[in-house]
Amino acid sequence: MTTDYDASPDDGDTVRSSGKIPVPDDVAEAVRTLLRWAGDDPTREGLVDTPKRVARAWKEYCQGYEEDPSHHLSRIFEEVGGYDEIVLLKDIPFQSHCEHHMAPIIGKAHIAYLPDNWVVGISKLARVLHGYARRLQVQERLTAQVADCIWEHLKPRGVAVVIEATHACMTARGVRTPGVTMTTSRMMGAFRDDERSRKEVLALMGFE
Repeated sequence: MTTDYDASPDDGDTVRSSGKIPVPDDVAEAVRTLLRWAGDDPTREGLVDTPKRVARAWKEYCQGYEEDPSHHLSRIFEEVGGYDEIVLLKDIPFQSHCEHHMAPIIGKAHIAYLPDNWVVGISKLARVLHGYARRLQVQERLTAQVADCIWEHLKPRGVAVVIEATHACMTARGVRTPGVTMTTSRMMGAFRDDERSRKEVLALMGFE
């Protein structure tokens, strides 16, 4: 089973604001300090409310620290009519921030597993990804965390995670090389040990 992920506004995964959260004075002042250090004036009209906006934005960017992604795999289904082939969720969009420069990481993930005794709702795979992505990250660790979480809690016969992303820390600063995509992968179980299974899942993901 292969599914192209297409998030809708009502998929339950959209962050909804329940009102403006209070911003501690020291957090707002930290943003003002950064603005002054960058060469601007945090007291000018366009920047007066920026410190609180930035603080609230970062609270949302890092929402993953407030959840345990494995919780999304706690509800499983055994009545699947004997289905025991690859389950793949393709092209899951995600955003994260690199822990080195706190710059955006924007990309898509492909998550597959080979069920053993049960399956999980496909949206839960995306939720696991977002739970880890909404933290300060490096792509290699993000890839491993998603795969390890599914392997440990779903206990399938195989797990394959491939992530493709662009990194603003490389495209917008430093070497300033736009259009470059980084690809990372983690194969576990049958997808690591059996070449035919690995080739099959990579072909389904579009890597032929």
